[in-house]
Amino acid sequence: MNPNPFLGVIFHAIGGFAAGTFYLPYKKVRVWSWESYWLVGGFFSWIIAPIIGAYLLNPNLFAIYSEAPLKAVFWTYIFGMMWGVGGLTYGLTMRYLGLSLGVAVTLGFCAAFGTLIPPLFTGEFPKLLSTASGWVLLSGVGVCLGGIAVCGRAGMLKEGELTQEQKLRTSSEFHFVKGLWIAVFSGIMSSCMSFAFHAGKPILEIAEKQGTEPTFCNTPVLVIALLGGFTTNFTWCMYLNFKNRSFKDYVSAPGASMLANYVFSAIAGVTWYLQFFFYGMGTTKMGQYDFSSWTLHMAFIIIFGNVWGIVLKEWLGTSKRTHVIIVTGIIVLIISTIVVGYGNYLGVK
Repeated sequence: MNPNPFLGVIFHAIGGFAAGTFYLPYKKVRVWSWESYWLVGGFFSWIIAPIIGAYLLNPNLFAIYSEAPLKAVFWTYIFGMMWGVGGLTYGLTMRYLGLSLGVAVTLGFCAAFGTLIPPLFTGEFPKLLSTASGWVLLSGVGVCLGGIAVCGRAGMLKEGELTQEQKLRTSSEFHFVKGLWIAVFSGIMSSCMSFAFHAGKPILEIAEKQGTEPTFCNTPVLVIALLGGFTTNFTWCMYLNFKNRSFKDYVSAPGASMLANYVFSAIAGVTWYLQFFFYGMGTTKMGQYDFSSWTLHMAFIIIFGNVWGIVLKEWLGTSKRTHVIIVTGIIVLIISTIVVGYGNYLGVK
């Protein structure tokens, strides 16, 4: 593969924009229960879009899977299932905390675990400490975590400054304590997608050998990882449909447009898939320190998530100090992406 960290950062930025944006179409869904529109969107994000993408971008897709080591397929799927728990609960954090606060707290934990555990697990971490590029990269990770902390601080100040009525405008089911615990759990489990990509590297290598354009070699890995995520989410949503007697949502939407609900759920699902489509492209360009992709991905999601939070006036009613802190956090995160990208560039050189 031909490393190009600058292009990798661009791909991660596009993926982060998709991830920070995907939940907005769900806000247009009317009448349906959360589990119903989450599952409809999930069919597009975890099944339809990944399969179509892999089929179109891999000339020998079936040959890739026939050659893939069973161990790589198994662990990619298992980590995908574990990530699915994080993705499922990530949706719940948006319900209870709103976009800005939910993104900052959840992805703070996700960035830390998803970035640092893979090199510790593979034994690459000591190597980072012996090179200038490694130190620059780790400094960028540190700056990123600092930026996440600043955004989280702004979220906490927002929580203390808004009235209950204002909080409910941010999220109709706002519940800080419940949302915080879910966000912590979601962040830890969501980091498993980083491990899924690591486990799927043998599949990526086979895809390249079979003639897939190197930039798209992660698309077969995504199909397996997201199938694992679908398994988790499908099981939980079916349980909630049964518990809440909401199966009727799939065939009716009293007082609303059922077609519109399907369309907005589909748009949300495809947008959500694009985050990992571009994430997979970005990892192929980051060189020997490709595990740092997770830091970049999380940073860009938080950047765009908070920008959308500002655009949607989730910070309306907070003090000037809180506005300054959230803008500072976003700036720090942007700086971190530059530092991480430069560290990867030094590693390639």
